[in-house]
Amino acid sequence: MRFSHYIDSVRNIPRSGFIGLVMLSTSLFSGCASEPPILHAATAVPYASRHHASRHKAAYNRPYKVKGKTYYPIASAVGYKEQGIASWYGYESGNRTSMGTRFKPRGYTAAHKTLPLPCKVRVTNLHNGRSIIVLVNDRGPFKKNRLIDLSHGAAKKIGINGLAKVKIEYVGS
Repeated sequence: MRFSHYIDSVRNIPRSGFIGLVMLSTSLFSGCASEPPILHAATAVPYASRHHASRHKAAYNRPYKVKGKTYYPIASAVGYKEQGIASWYGYESGNRTSMGTRFKPRGYTAAHKTLPLPCKVRVTNLHNGRSIIVLVNDRGPFKKNRLIDLSHGAAKKIGINGLAKVKIEYVGS
């Protein structure tokens, strides 16, 4: 069909049909160019910051395997409380944490198998009641019946020389 033939077929459309066709095509094309609706602050969904959301996708917060066992880090530690055995670690652990930061044995840091990295927890020595807030920035301990590994500095601050029964509570990220 040649173009001139096409023009002739359009001329033969009744006037009311032609106007309807123009209105239909105009409304279809104008819908594509419309602005998206603006949400009011009260109805908008509160999202976490980009930095916070990206941390959960980081390699150190994905499932991992140690000695044939797979560990699944939790997405949020809000409301986390647990009691168990704490140990401490020092220079023998290596010089980098799971997050890639330099390990400081005298600092106030800790290792946990499933808490999201990084986060802060209060560790209370149940034997003497002393507590400290530490930054969880590493994975471990991978010995049976151990809940948390404290850096030597954190363990010393709350009176742990070897193993001790502790309570840990999430305090923030």
